[in-house]
Amino acid sequence: MNWKHEWKSLVAMVVVFLAFFYLPIEWPRFTNAVMESLYLAKWYAREHVILCLVPAFFIAGAIAVFVSQASVMKYLGAKANMVLAYGVASVSGTILAVCSCTVLPLFSGIYRMGAGLGPATAFLYSGPAINVLAIVLTARILGIEMGVARAIGAILFSIVIGLSMHFIFRKEELEKAKAQLAMPEPEVDRPLWQEVLYFASMIGILVFANWGKPQETVGLWHAIFVSKWLVTGGFAIALAVVLGAWFNVSWWKLLVTGVLVGISTIVVPDNPMIPFIIGIIGLSVITITGTENTETWFDSTWGFAKQILPLLLFGVLVAGLLLGRPDQEGLIPSEWVSAAVGGNSLLSNFVASFLGAFMYFATLTEVPILQGLIGNGMGKGPALALLLAGPALSLPNMLVIRSVMGTKKTVVFVSLVIVMATISGMFFGML
Repeated sequence: MNWKHEWKSLVAMVVVFLAFFYLPIEWPRFTNAVMESLYLAKWYAREHVILCLVPAFFIAGAIAVFVSQASVMKYLGAKANMVLAYGVASVSGTILAVCSCTVLPLFSGIYRMGAGLGPATAFLYSGPAINVLAIVLTARILGIEMGVARAIGAILFSIVIGLSMHFIFRKEELEKAKAQLAMPEPEVDRPLWQEVLYFASMIGILVFANWGKPQETVGLWHAIFVSKWLVTGGFAIALAVVLGAWFNVSWWKLLVTGVLVGISTIVVPDNPMIPFIIGIIGLSVITITGTENTETWFDSTWGFAKQILPLLLFGVLVAGLLLGRPDQEGLIPSEWVSAAVGGNSLLSNFVASFLGAFMYFATLTEVPILQGLIGNGMGKGPALALLLAGPALSLPNMLVIRSVMGTKKTVVFVSLVIVMATISGMFFGML
């Protein structure tokens, strides 16, 4: 036996053995943290996997199959018009009200299709950061100054981070640009307006199925929330029409799926998750048993799910173990967090940015969490720093980003977000 090649396995086995040997199950904080990680994973599975990630996987799969590589490179590639590329990427969050995990399949899809590193990372940041409803909620609860600062900061962040990533890795981007010059013109299977309607129907399902409940019981946001499932159903019908008319999907399959969804809506009117699941199952069966294009679409969707979902669930478990859920504690005591983010020092802003980057925030949950931290003495500068770093990053998010663009680029991206959030928090706190 060649022990030169076996020592890594031996070290790994010893580390795992010692971890179990000294497992502090008698320590109440540890056992509570373990339960918190499981609670968070359960909540994540119920609230985000089906409604957020599964539609995002289908959209990412569709990008990989039905959007030509040349088209992506034309608008987002390394040689694309910078104003157009960064303009589209930086405001994408106004359309996609998604969290730091839901944006990952979409980012992975456009990056692998040839999008430049700069526009792709600008999109990666802006997707969860520039959420109109979250910004409005921030302004109403934490003050108009905080809401405006968050909106301006998030848009500028996405552009600056994208440009910085492009500059830091410019040699690779230049090589990518040279390779893209040799790409042939894309073959167009469908007119652009048909592709737009196809993707708009899926994005509509993703956005409105996850529309958060506002605090107010009146107004536009509440009206949309009340009718969110009707709107979602409308987009689902639009998707069915598109698939039948332009993708040669059998109409009887679409009709059977629609009938089953309708029956489940009548049988369990108070549980919209069940009709949604039936619709997802129906779409999966339709794509698997459909044309060659739809089968490829499902294969691509399944590929994204296999790569991303295990890393996200593992990351959620670790995040819950360390930091717990909102209003609950993990291994790190909440008193430490509150004490570390008071005032407006460089350290407090850095701690807020760093912790925010590793914590997991579902869409809109960062606002009430910050409200409680500010009530416990958190400074306004660190509060903004956490708002700019937290929604766009999380430990699960980082694990997946690393699998897509490598360790070096991930470290640089995360570092840029933390550093810029820290500086912005310092500046805002001084004002």
